[in-house]
Formats: sequence, structure tokens, C-alpha cells
Amino acid sequence: MTLINILDLIGTFVFAISGTLAASEKRFDIFGALFVASVTAVGGGTTRDMMLGATPVFWMIDTNYLLIISLAVSFTVLFKEKVAQLRKTLFLFDTMGLGVFTFIGLEKALLHDISPAIGVIMGTFTAVLGGIIRDTLCNEVPLIFRDEIYATACIVGCLVFIGFSFLGVSALICTWSCIGTVIGIRLIAIKYKIGLPKI
Repeated sequence: MTLINILDLIGTFVFAISGTLAASEKRFDIFGALFVASVTAVGGGTTRDMMLGATPVFWMIDTNYLLIISLAVSFTVLFKEKVAQLRKTLFLFDTMGLGVFTFIGLEKALLHDISPAIGVIMGTFTAVLGGIIRDTLCNEVPLIFRDEIYATACIVGCLVFIGFSFLGVSALICTWSCIGTVIGIRLIAIKYKIGLPKI
């Protein structure tokens, strides 16, 4: 298992925790929490695979994702107060997951001979669409529609990958430049409270 695969599963775990916490705040039952956690963790990648025609979708081929989601829900339900105290740590892993999901979505699109422009959209969808579905189900305004830099970081990360690839930079550098850009922009935006202009 590669480092990317490990980070992918960690990101899935943390995204599922965020979905469980959101469901908990809305007083959902355990099925509701499991459903929201699942769409948060794999909703973006599922949508990407369906749009690319890559079926069965990834979590139907590798059931480790379902196991990770189930563990995340159980962990959050059993240790909710402890989890709430780890918000800074969870934010860091969430940000790492955002970068990895962006790269995975972009790479999968490009492997399907999709144009780079659509690849950017697929990479961004993979990273943020699960959160949009989570917030919509919980009757909240999705995070990426507010003033935080979130989807923008994914777009820039994708553009860095495509730009470096065009220049003939090695695949390894392209990969980690994409992931690092997303993580870096997200962390800087939160630290200095940088956001997009409001309409």
C-alpha cells in the first residue's frame, strides 16, 4: 500500500467523522449518521466515477472504504466528547484528505483521457462534493459557498499539477506539488482568515 493510499483512507476516516458530527448536531439516529458519514466520505468520488463511467465505483471494488466509514462512525459515537476535543487535529487530517482527494480525482479523470479543464473539475468535485451533500442533508449552507478558501485551493492544486506535467516535471513532483499546494493554501487561508469576496 502506497503513502497516497494510506492518506486516502485517513482522509476517508476523517471526512466520515465530520459527517457523523454534523448528523449528531442535528440529532439524527444511527442510520442517519451512517448515511451522512458515507456520503461525506465517498460522495465526491462516487459522483466522479459515475460521471467518468468508471463503474462499479471505487468503494464497491475496495470495501475497505466501507469498513473505514463504519469504524469512523462507531469511534465518533463512542467517544464523541473526545473527538470534539480533537478538532484541530481533525482539521489537519481533513486538510490532508482534501489535498489527496483532489489529486486522486484529477489523476483518475486524466487516466480516462478527459481534458485537463474537466480534470480540474473532477479533482475539485472529488474533494468537496461530499461536504456539499453533507451540509445540504443537514440543512446548512455548504462550507464552500461561504467565505472560506476551500474549493479554490483544490482548483489551484489541480492547475499546479497540470502546469508541471506540461513542463515535463516528474510525476512524483507533480503529485506532491498538487497535494502540497492544496494543503498549503488551506492552512494559510485559515491561519490568516483569508476568504473570497462576498457578493
